[in-house]
Amino acid sequence: MILEIFFAAGCFWGVEKNFENIEGVVDVVSGYSGGNYENPTYQDVLNNRRVQSESFLSVLKNIGLSDEEKSTTKNTLINHTETVKVAYDTDRVSTEQLLKFFWEIHDPTQLNRQGNDVGNNYRSAVYWTTDEQQQIATQTRNTYQKLLTEKGYGLIVTEMAALDKFWPAEEYHQDYILRNPNGYCPDHSTGVTFLTQIKTESTFDDITPLGGKEIIVIGPEVEGTCLFCLEFEKKVTSKYQGTIPLRSTPASTLNGFDLKTETWATPTIFLIEDGKEVWAHQGLLSAEDFYKALGEFKLGKSSEAFNVAFNEGTDRRFCEQYEVFKNTPDGVFIDKLSGRPLFDTADRFDSKSGWLSFTRPVRNEVYEVIDLSYGMSRTEIRSMSSDIHLGHVFDDGPDGLPRYCINATVLDFVPRGDV
Repeated sequence: MILEIFFAAGCFWGVEKNFENIEGVVDVVSGYSGGNYENPTYQDVLNNRRVQSESFLSVLKNIGLSDEEKSTTKNTLINHTETVKVAYDTDRVSTEQLLKFFWEIHDPTQLNRQGNDVGNNYRSAVYWTTDEQQQIATQTRNTYQKLLTEKGYGLIVTEMAALDKFWPAEEYHQDYILRNPNGYCPDHSTGVTFLTQIKTESTFDDITPLGGKEIIVIGPEVEGTCLFCLEFEKKVTSKYQGTIPLRSTPASTLNGFDLKTETWATPTIFLIEDGKEVWAHQGLLSAEDFYKALGEFKLGKSSEAFNVAFNEGTDRRFCEQYEVFKNTPDGVFIDKLSGRPLFDTADRFDSKSGWLSFTRPVRNEVYEVIDLSYGMSRTEIRSMSSDIHLGHVFDDGPDGLPRYCINATVLDFVPRGDV
């Protein structure tokens, strides 16, 4: 059976995206509900987001009103809240699962806001379409209130009522996060969860500073609910093997860090030294931009390695790093930032050029670009993972093989047994 239920939990972009990820949900539409005026637009709900009155607040807090008070609210402007319609197949996902998920993905104790989104159009609400949904909504609210109270949270102020009218939002609001991939997922969840999850929940331990340099990536409290986190994981963290430790964790697990940037957006990426924030970015970050920031953090912007990696510079012939690397034991040369393997000592040879030389790279770890700088036509070699400049490839290697002429300062070496 296909049923519909309506949820409001802050900005509808993120709420829509969260419910779209659930197996059994067949349609999610952003719109407006809960107000007492017709045909609302996005501009209307923004213009009315500061409307306040005692009777209005009573409605929002779900406090019972007398018949006389109800009569007076008819002439009081009540704004709509940003709502999502969730159509779901009851054979594949239950009403209880959806409601538990709803309570967990936001903070229902916040009145007229979620995080930095402030206004009555961001208020928490659930609007049911069946009596059974009403019963389950009430039961799950009461259970969740007990769980919140145990963790020190206040009273739930979620508006709860039968659906009166749902007005679909403008087309550009539909699937907004999918259409705008360079963004963040607002994570307003409390971290308080029911025992039975709609998804398999991982247990996150509190983390404290490791000392020295480290990378922290803030993700959602409930795994799989942040599209941009999954994208960053796919492009960066799943491939990262660098020497600076990287940990992905919800904000609620952080303990003892000195951070200036707020952690309500996921992902939020921190570069940290001795527990203190050095650099941070809220929202999706490309691999190229991540490694540019990491390059400044690890190498130093004025270093020779940074100049090679990001300004297409060249090591000095017979530089100090070349002298260290030219006769290493058996092993692999790795990207200095991502830690990915790039070249193997089995393919190294002495070209007498003053730069490291190889007959081939590790498969699928570098790519080629035509370089027309300095009035020449050369083939540049770049790292697939970090996109840093590595050197050039020429056709004058031994026995007709190529010669990969590579800058030593952008590499690290790992002995074979440690790979």
